[in-house]
Amino acid sequence: MRYLRLLVWRLVKAAGVLLAILVLNFLLIHAAPGDPASVLAGEVGQADAQYMATVRHEFGLDKPLPVQLAVYVSNAVRLNFGQSYREGRPVFDLIAERLPATLLLTFSSFVFALVVGVILGVIAARFAGRAPDFLISLVSLAFFAMPLFWTGLMAVLLFSVELNWLPAYGMQTIGATFTPAQSVLDLLRHLILPAGTLGLFYLAVYVQMTRGAALEVMNEDFVRTARAKGVPDGRVWRAHILRNALLPITTLASLQAGQLVGGAVLTETVFAWPGIGRLAFDALTQRDYNVLLAIFLVSSAVVIVCNVAADLLYGLIDPRIGAAR
Repeated sequence: MRYLRLLVWRLVKAAGVLLAILVLNFLLIHAAPGDPASVLAGEVGQADAQYMATVRHEFGLDKPLPVQLAVYVSNAVRLNFGQSYREGRPVFDLIAERLPATLLLTFSSFVFALVVGVILGVIAARFAGRAPDFLISLVSLAFFAMPLFWTGLMAVLLFSVELNWLPAYGMQTIGATFTPAQSVLDLLRHLILPAGTLGLFYLAVYVQMTRGAALEVMNEDFVRTARAKGVPDGRVWRAHILRNALLPITTLASLQAGQLVGGAVLTETVFAWPGIGRLAFDALTQRDYNVLLAIFLVSSAVVIVCNVAADLLYGLIDPRIGAAR
């Protein structure tokens, strides 16, 4: 019952935060220079005042900003994000088509970065100050320091151009006829490079966070007591050190889960991955307000959901936190 009340309270706060984000994003987008009418007019070569006024009236851009905001919020709460100015299609349909690809990419890279980062962080902590610690920290920080697009391009040159091991772009082989099992394998081959590129960028954060948290917990009295009782070293690490070190990692993971969508913009552009990151880039260059606002809302919702899930996981990782609530 306690967790049910906690969940309801977190969802109420999440709804308020999401509404505030919705309003703020709308105001920021409309404060930027240019609008869809000017972009469309430039494409058709009719930038006269009459054509611009007609386009703005058609899309409702001639109404006062508070009226536009009220209409947008009223429609958004019903998941009606309007029409894409560029595509002439419902924004909801565009998001629904692209979102699965982005979720697959971000979830794969998130799991890769989290699992491998925690494992390497534990290894670095166990060998603190020695060669494995130095090597793991050096390699992970090197990937974190390199720009995402540069890492992606180098991966394409090495694994696609030089070695010809993996496909360089897209989500599937165009024009190929596969069985269901072959289609899954083909998808996984296309996923390795973009997911690995995005995951390697965030891996260093988990390595350093795990290493620091583990080294701090290692000096606690309960760890010394467990070792004094003769508890095997492996169990000490699993049941005492790692479990307590997971609390800050859970917080970090809940925040970075949403940031991965932002990193997906560059990754999807480099690897031509058909997700909402690539859609957001195209919508930005075309001033497609409705598409941009919907993508911002989806990204914000992902962050909020991950934070709510992290709050609930705290009680499972450390029962003392659950009891305090």
